[in-house]
Amino acid sequence: MTGTTDDDGSGLGPPRGVLRPSGTGGLFTLDRVRPTPELDTLVECYWNVRWDLRGLPPREQQVLAHPQLHLVFEQPEARVYGVDRGLFVRRLEGRGQVLGIKFRPGGFRPFWGGPVQELADRVLPAAEVFGEAVAGTNRGILALDSLPGMAALADAFLLARRPAADPRVAEVTAMVDLAAADHGIVRVEQLAARCEVSVRTLQRLFAEYVGVGPKWVLRRFRLQQAALLADAGAVDWPLLAAELGYADQAHLSRDFTAVVGRPPTRYTAGH
Repeated sequence: MTGTTDDDGSGLGPPRGVLRPSGTGGLFTLDRVRPTPELDTLVECYWNVRWDLRGLPPREQQVLAHPQLHLVFEQPEARVYGVDRGLFVRRLEGRGQVLGIKFRPGGFRPFWGGPVQELADRVLPAAEVFGEAVAGTNRGILALDSLPGMAALADAFLLARRPAADPRVAEVTAMVDLAAADHGIVRVEQLAARCEVSVRTLQRLFAEYVGVGPKWVLRRFRLQQAALLADAGAVDWPLLAAELGYADQAHLSRDFTAVVGRPPTRYTAGH
């Protein structure tokens, strides 16, 4: 979640997937920082959301989630969030903050020890994965005001539990990064060919390490791009549909509506 689409100084580029980021009115903010280099192959960043809605009604922030898992330090307990294949909605009220660990695609697999597809659309107490000691880290992190201080505690927590190196993680991360960066890849067969693996191997790796299939990943990145452009202003939807590899505007509209809950033209009109 974020109150801005601009780069926050972390060097990570603008956050993506947050719907209506310009409509937050500064009521909550997002800051991000990279992990220690020792964790860089497993963790993309730590993110800290803070909000102050005292005296105001609760707000709901919608997010088109990435194909990545998160460990979130929050009240009343730390939780692990699997890939949300729908529309993630977070309700904010009162005053508070959370710190999230955003694992790289495939980066949570060594901690989980099994196919992360098992965690798709699930939220579970972090203690089920990391043991009861996570509760103390949760309290320590949420008691801090400094993101660098929070990140240091998160670094120490993960380093103490760092699993054995798995060379597949970097391979799968590169596959997902390619799917995100190259908008010309619109079919699973194209991604498999670019990665020099069979479609079956690609599907197996994504189920094991990413938690969702390559078809879902490609579709999600296209919808994120559509939402990003819609939030920026007017969109030529027929042209965008063609650029994103859809057969026509109607196909894009059906996909967008199914996930976001309203057609893209209505979404843009309400900007």
